[in-house]
Amino acid sequence: MKKILLFLTVTFITVIQVTAQSNLVNTIQVFPYQKTTEATASLANMNSWEASEWKAFFKLLEDTTYKTKATYALHAYVNNIANSEKRAAFAKQLSKQKRKAKSDYAKIAIQDELNLLTDASISTQRNNDLPKIKEIAEAPLSTKNDVQKLLDLQDKMELAKNSIEQKRIIAEAARVPGFGSFVFASKFLDNALVNKEAALAVTRLALADLAIKGPIVREALEKALPLISGVDSAILATKLKAHLRKLPYDYGFVNMFNGKDLTGWKGLVGNPIYRAKQTDSALKALQAKADAKIINDWVVKDGMLVFTGHGDNLCTEKKYGDFEMYVDWKITAQGDAGIYLRGSPQVQIWDTSRREVGAQVGSGGLYNNQKNQSKPLVVADNAIGSWNNFHIIMKGDKVTVYLNGVLVTDNIVLENYWDRNLPIFIKEQIELQAHGTYVAYRNLYIRELPDNNAVSLTEEEKKEGFVNLFDGMNIDQWMGNTAGYVINDGALVVVPDNGSGGNLYTKEEYADFVYRFEFQLTPGANNGIGVHAPPVGDAAYVGMEIQVLDNEAPIYASLQPYQYHGSVYGIAPAKRGYLLPTGEWNKEEIMLKGSTIKVTLNGTVINEVDIKEVTKNGTADHKEHPGLARTKGHIGFLGHGDVVRFKNMRIKRL
Repeated sequence: MKKILLFLTVTFITVIQVTAQSNLVNTIQVFPYQKTTEATASLANMNSWEASEWKAFFKLLEDTTYKTKATYALHAYVNNIANSEKRAAFAKQLSKQKRKAKSDYAKIAIQDELNLLTDASISTQRNNDLPKIKEIAEAPLSTKNDVQKLLDLQDKMELAKNSIEQKRIIAEAARVPGFGSFVFASKFLDNALVNKEAALAVTRLALADLAIKGPIVREALEKALPLISGVDSAILATKLKAHLRKLPYDYGFVNMFNGKDLTGWKGLVGNPIYRAKQTDSALKALQAKADAKIINDWVVKDGMLVFTGHGDNLCTEKKYGDFEMYVDWKITAQGDAGIYLRGSPQVQIWDTSRREVGAQVGSGGLYNNQKNQSKPLVVADNAIGSWNNFHIIMKGDKVTVYLNGVLVTDNIVLENYWDRNLPIFIKEQIELQAHGTYVAYRNLYIRELPDNNAVSLTEEEKKEGFVNLFDGMNIDQWMGNTAGYVINDGALVVVPDNGSGGNLYTKEEYADFVYRFEFQLTPGANNGIGVHAPPVGDAAYVGMEIQVLDNEAPIYASLQPYQYHGSVYGIAPAKRGYLLPTGEWNKEEIMLKGSTIKVTLNGTVINEVDIKEVTKNGTADHKEHPGLARTKGHIGFLGHGDVVRFKNMRIKRL
């Protein structure tokens, strides 16, 4: 009897072990990263594994049948948690498992992932002399905030003696979240000795933070994509391609200073009130004089923008309303400077030892305020001669300032220094103050912020009888796959992940009308405008579809003429060549009156056709289009699984 019980127990345990291994194998089968949905599900599963499951998983690295899949899965998981709170704990787990590993393959595979999660960058020997592999020691986490960590890494990089040290610093920066780290790493994408490490860093940072966006971000990521190779190519490259397709074009960061010259900057001409009183010709003459002078007052040196100590403020050529700005600055002893927002003084910079002028309160306050708070909340300045970082956010008349990652000004009204009876100007230039002492700036980046106000019709449109279908605030007038369309920065965005975008229709039906809207394409994007459409079925056939398409994408090189942008799909082709470059906003008007359709794109009529006339002898695509007989219906957006943005939708019934 005891033998039977022992046999049953062993059998039961064996069944459990086989089942557990089967579950692990099923989880890792989706790797290398091919299909986003399946891989995401597997990573979520791995994220919930207990110690026993991880123990069984690491055994798969010793199994010739499963070791390749297990390696890909481990790499995917490490990338997934590299910037999360699980990083340190999992690094310790890897160190422990490496000591237990029996095969050279498993030790090397684990060490490779350990390198990604720790501060060391080791050139691992890929031979049988494994005892010589240097162990990674877990260093205690720094108590410094992320901004200060990055400032320190930039200082270290200036002292780096070779590419090995540079790689280590880039790897450390990849674990400091935020836009600043992205910019820092992106500067090494052109350095052949470390560009692969830089490519991995910017990719991981961008994938982890959707706020990292803008033209400089897109440019860096497009440069990084071909540099990603090996195991990383199977995992990160796939994610990055999908990320680039969705990456917003609007309200992203731009570079204010190119590190080479004063492009985008000009000299100071009086104050905003004084400038507003000048005639155009007088202002132009005054500006030319100021521009000639700043050449000697502000110089570019070693990638820094430096005030020599003589002269006047340096001003942006562009005017800004609401914005978010990053800038590094450094002063010398007795230093005094500041940053004017919308042409008005100022976010203060000074040497905190100057107690005679009250500088002991620290930098980052709104110095010239009288009614509202002027002093910073705390002193957060770094030592004189060290770099500091401002993160400035201005919305409406209120300003928030972080100095070296510490909140020093919290949503305080900036007063109009030039006329205290007036509110701060709605839009004006940003100025770097010249105050008689040396100051250096670097890493100046800014992004304009949406005002988040409802879009209203123009007075002319109101008189003509137009009404709003979307004001940037809600989609109350629409129905259908509302989960596939989200409002972001005042635009209606097709989100393929939420059910492939799908179709969104007006709640009301329209017969004859003029419909105006703006749209922004992403590379290779495909969508459409349904007209006279019922809320079910393929609108291109049960109604009509006016094509919305990135005509210049290589994947569409062999389409039929009636499939390109502005065409009545399957019926009547449109003229090509009038779309703006991808990422820019196009303006379109569709007029439908009786059987006549006219499509105007960016001011040019690209399609004007009588549907009855062109279909006398059948349709261009030789298919049935029962929707041609409809005299009214819904207007719709017809998603095809691509990110497209729409705004300013308004309509007039005829």
